[in-house]
Amino acid sequence: MSRLLVIDGNSIMNRAFYGIMGSKMLMTENGTYTNAVYGFLAILFKIEEDLKPDYIAVAFDLKAPTARHKMYEGYKANRHGMPNELAQQMPIIKEILKDMNITIIEKEGYEADDILGTLSKRGEKEGTDVTILTGDRDAFQLASDHIIIRIPRTKAGKTEVEDFGREKILEVYGIEPEKLIEVKGLQGDTSDNIPGVPGVGEKTALSIVKEYGSIENLYKELEEERATSIKGKTREKIIENKELAFLSKELGTININVPIEESIQSLEKKEWNKEAVLEKFKELKFNRYIERFNLNDIQNTNNTNKQIEELFEIVEPDIKSEQIEELINNIKENKELIYYLEKVSTSNAQNIIKKEIASISIIIENKVYYINNILPMLEKLKEIFESAEIRKVSYKIKEDYVILKEHEITMKNLNFDVEIAAYLLNPTANKYVIENLANDYLELDINEYIENKRSK
Repeated sequence: MSRLLVIDGNSIMNRAFYGIMGSKMLMTENGTYTNAVYGFLAILFKIEEDLKPDYIAVAFDLKAPTARHKMYEGYKANRHGMPNELAQQMPIIKEILKDMNITIIEKEGYEADDILGTLSKRGEKEGTDVTILTGDRDAFQLASDHIIIRIPRTKAGKTEVEDFGREKILEVYGIEPEKLIEVKGLQGDTSDNIPGVPGVGEKTALSIVKEYGSIENLYKELEEERATSIKGKTREKIIENKELAFLSKELGTININVPIEESIQSLEKKEWNKEAVLEKFKELKFNRYIERFNLNDIQNTNNTNKQIEELFEIVEPDIKSEQIEELINNIKENKELIYYLEKVSTSNAQNIIKKEIASISIIIENKVYYINNILPMLEKLKEIFESAEIRKVSYKIKEDYVILKEHEITMKNLNFDVEIAAYLLNPTANKYVIENLANDYLELDINEYIENKRSK
């Protein structure tokens, strides 16, 4: 049987936002928060991998008032506004979903719950198994033998889920799923500011619904003096708040007849626009997702990245050549040494840092001088490294300082470190690998070039 996956966009974004916070709050170098987007996608990918749905749609709330707001002025009046850190991520996730060719459905005057309810019942009627992904237990009233409510929990970046179908609802609450509407009419809902009957909690509401079946029947029995099991103050409050009970039931009932133009078939899962997704993931620094879905393969196939040979002339001079002397003179004249030390691991116990220099690359204007005859070259560069007048620009320059010290070279004027600069731009990243930095900030693929040099 085919499966439809419908997602409560606002609910899952909210859950993801608060699930990845604190020291793990993700942000790009330009100050855009990304933790909710990242978490939403983590949940989505896990659910897709698990369910392998044939159809998929995401419903979002709009800011416009709904029928419930018009019905009851206090509806959700106690809700705090969406944090700015989350609000700025809503357009981003919508753009990504569109690039993934996942249908987004929003309807003025209706909540996401109503869209989910309508789609799920329509799918069930057409013979499709349905999974509703939401963090809102209001959706439990929609559960049936063919409609499952999946509730995710995000902890430390990991997603766990719990499924609620008809049998699970019966097990937990002891009533049919649609009867939970009656419970809400009596109990109310503080999160949505649905009043209910004052003083009636979940336990009492469940007991009443189990015995009387519905709010309508409850009041009929009360009027005919047959509801003898309801006594004292509870009886008084229920009788006094009849209008609130019926209002609360109506507020808590999910509309399953929203005029949605999209058919179930139109929600068929499609291939991503991978180029667009890759660009967005690169912008957001979602490198893990780029690797997971091999999106760099698309990039390499389309040759979207610049090649190092296109930007620089690669020179591999002989250590005894005139080019070396010209190089050194240029460095002294420019008063700047832009270099990169290629290092390999060593087991030498005398080394403070268990690495040794394998080669050095020096940049002068548009030329890269690559020299692997390193010890003689270090002797020629000693004066330059130790000159306080020549500023040094490199990557992991603190590490270079220690290693060069072991070669009796004391480096001065340590001016700019690419790794430190990357940290200042994005302090939340776990690592600052030079190959990744070149790719992220320069769209320059240096992996292949570096591997070729290492193999020589």
